[in-house]
Formats: sequence, C-alpha cells, structure tokens
Amino acid sequence: MSRGGSDDVRGARHPDTLAVGYGYDPQDAFGAVKPPIVLTSTFAYPSAAAAKQAHRDYFDGTAPGREAGFIYARLDHPGLALLEKRFAALDGAEEAAAFASGMAAISAVLLGHLKPGDSVLHTRPLYGGTHGLLHGPLAGLGITAIAIGDGVDEASVAQAVETASGHGPVGLIFVETPANPTNGIADIALIARAADALAARQGGRRPVVVVDNTFLGSLLQAPLDHGADLSMTSLTKYAGGHSDLIGGAVSGSAALIGPLRRLRTLLGTHLDPFTSWLALRSLETFPLRNARANANAAVVAAFLRDHARVASVSYLGFLAAGTPARAVFDRQCTGAGSTFSFRIRGGESEAFAMLDRLQVFRMAVSLGGTESLICHSATTTHYSVPPDIRAQVGVDDATLRISVGIEHPDDLVADLASALDAIP
Repeated sequence: MSRGGSDDVRGARHPDTLAVGYGYDPQDAFGAVKPPIVLTSTFAYPSAAAAKQAHRDYFDGTAPGREAGFIYARLDHPGLALLEKRFAALDGAEEAAAFASGMAAISAVLLGHLKPGDSVLHTRPLYGGTHGLLHGPLAGLGITAIAIGDGVDEASVAQAVETASGHGPVGLIFVETPANPTNGIADIALIARAADALAARQGGRRPVVVVDNTFLGSLLQAPLDHGADLSMTSLTKYAGGHSDLIGGAVSGSAALIGPLRRLRTLLGTHLDPFTSWLALRSLETFPLRNARANANAAVVAAFLRDHARVASVSYLGFLAAGTPARAVFDRQCTGAGSTFSFRIRGGESEAFAMLDRLQVFRMAVSLGGTESLICHSATTTHYSVPPDIRAQVGVDDATLRISVGIEHPDDLVADLASALDAIP
C-alpha cells in the first residue's frame, strides 16, 4: 500500500466510488476484500541495507512509508498510509496526513509554520480549541493572533493584514469556513490573494493559507480548488460519522504535507492502526450519510425558521440572494451542510428548558454523526472563549448549535416542536 497522492482521480471517478475502495488492492492482504488492521508497533527489515534505505527515505525524503517499507508505527503504518491516500483523493490533493485528533492536526500546522515574532491572521468566530491555542500557548511563544472582521469583505481583510503586519511577519492565515457555530462564510480566494500580496511585502515569504473544512467536509467544499494551501478537517465529524472515533486530517501538496508528517512523528500525534481502520470503514458510507443528513437539515431548518419561539436560523441555505456571503457560498460550496445554529427568543434559562425536554436529539458536543445532536454553545464548545468575543461574533446565551443526523425528519421536527413548547 504505497503512497502516491490523488493521481488526479477526483475528476475521473465520483466521490462515492473513491470513498469505498480507492488505494486498496486485495492482493496486498491475502485477497481480503476489506483492508486488514495491522496491529504492530514495529516492522521487520528484510536486510540491513533495506533498513538503511527505509530510514533514509523517511528522514531525507518528503514522505514516509514508500517503497522501502514501514519502520515503526509512530512514523507510519499500512492503515494510516491507505487512509491518507484515500482522503487525499477525496480532497483532490497530492497528499494527506492523518492525526490523533482535529486539534492535533491544527497544532501541527500552526507549530510547523509559525515562529516567535510572527503574527497569524484568522477569521472569526473560531472553534473554541483553535481560539484557545492561538491566544494561549502560541501567544506565550510571542505569536500574535489578529482577527479578520469580515471574511467576505476585501476592505476588512486588507485592514486585518495591516494590523497583523504591525505585529510581525504574517506566517499563516487560518480560515474557518463555515465558522463554528455561526456558519459565517469566508472567501477563500480573496484571502489567498491577500496572502500573495503579503509575499511581495515580506521578502518572498508567503503566509500559508489553511482552511478548517470541518463544517462542510470534502463532499461540499474543496478549499484547495479556491487557493488554500492546506485543507484541514476533523475526521471525528462527517468523515467518521458514527461518533466512535477521534481523528484529524490535513491535505495539500507533497511539499507541505511531508514536513507535517515528520513533525507528527516528533509530537507523537499519529493516528493509530485501529482508528485508521475505523475511519476507512466510515468513509465508505460518507456520501450516503452526508446526503441523508443534508436533506434532513433542510427540513429541520425550515421548521425552525417558521417557529414563533425562534428568533433566527444560521442555515447556509437561507443566505439572502444578492449578499456578498451568498455570492461566496454559491461559488465556493456545493451544499448547505447539516450543522447550523439557531437563536431562541430568550436566554440561557429558556435554552436550558428546551434542551432538557428533547428526547430524539442527544444533548452533546461534536457534530456530523448519524445521530442528531444539539448543544448550548456559550456554555459548552465556546465556554473558553471570553464573553466579550462571544458577544462580538454572535454566540450569545440564546444560541443553540444543532447537528442533524439521519433519523426520520418527521421525528426530528416533532421532537423540536415539543421541546420549544416547553419554553416558559
């Protein structure tokens, strides 16, 4: 199971086909139709010369686990290699690197491209973990994080660039689009152009443009097609899809992914063999689950929009025609996804009353699973974000994030209707 990137297969085959079997030859595993779990921590060399070649390929080359074979599971292993090849194909990338969690992937990207004295631009709002990393440990290393006020407005992006440049060279631009939990849109192509302009001002050093694609995933948004250098996603969410694994992945060029794999080895944040196998299993039904959840979400969002106790709904399908955000959505995305937020009329007490009445929806963090989930963002996923920043980006006590699963839509609507009626 050698590596080799996507081989431009995304245009030749449909994602449904790539997700099921791309990159795997049954003859590599005794004819087994499904790839096996290779549970070993280390790999035997056929000769001393082969051992030397394997280490040379890993430490001197751009990627581990090539023709010379595998060395040690923390560096690479067969299940990881296959998962990365298949995920790269789905993302339309040369290569991909899988990590032990989405935050492990984000940490590797930020640590790999930022150094003390740099600044980093980011859209807002950010997932709470990303915000905490940027404004906590990385700030302690002398790296300054500057927010872009409006990711679809050229003047707002330009203003953020000027502010960040005053704090040091911009080493990286982190784009979360759609944003968690507000579904705020950022224009990847616009931000990529800003990175190109910065390269001329910074002596040729171009900021790496990274897109967190977790909310839509590989099937509904292709950041690399719009100018991003790296596309990151939490495998835990839609790709895993069963709420039974933790993982993250980054895709991009071989030149950018190779160093991330080597950094992963030093950090010890590789994806283990069993979880790699679980992720491969899950990818096979990714398109089916995604289609059902997206259809359900459209029904649920329409119900919430028309309910008297709901003040607003951030579903992407409701973006107003003629607005900059709608124009970017139409150009950049192929679907509205199945995770969004809505605001009830009231505050925390009313939100809690509703949540405690739900029976079909599970009250839990995370998203993208077969089951429908809901949470109160201000007191869960974004609790660590300072209240003033939450207020600025629209995550208040009335905000509820919903991830619609694959249950029957009538049951989901009935459950929400009953819970909304419980609001005093």
